[in-house]
Amino acid sequence: MSKKRELYFYKDYFRNFYKEQSAKVQKKILWTFRAVEELDRVPEIYLKHLENADGLYEIRVQVGSDIFRIFCFFDKNNLVVVGHGFQKKTGKTPHKELDRALRIKKEYYEEKQKSNKP
Repeated sequence: MSKKRELYFYKDYFRNFYKEQSAKVQKKILWTFRAVEELDRVPEIYLKHLENADGLYEIRVQVGSDIFRIFCFFDKNNLVVVGHGFQKKTGKTPHKELDRALRIKKEYYEEKQKSNKP
């Protein structure tokens, strides 16, 4: 199957989260990433646009009763920039996690803008 989207892991934000997870959770994360990359239309159960969050999406992973969220956003149509992840313990996404995701997105675009300058 050909890729519809490409994942780009910005800095070590995601890697640090991933390394802390069990093998079972890591396997499910990788499976979900493949779905995001390969499916024409990714079901909302795996990739959801966040309302009022400045273009942020969350990649959604569930293993048993454990729920994980990995923030991401799109750059140039089919490039998905992956930020940090966290284990979700409550119904609503904590503000500190959302704020962190927005800071990472801002940092990404600021760095990209600097690197494009002559």
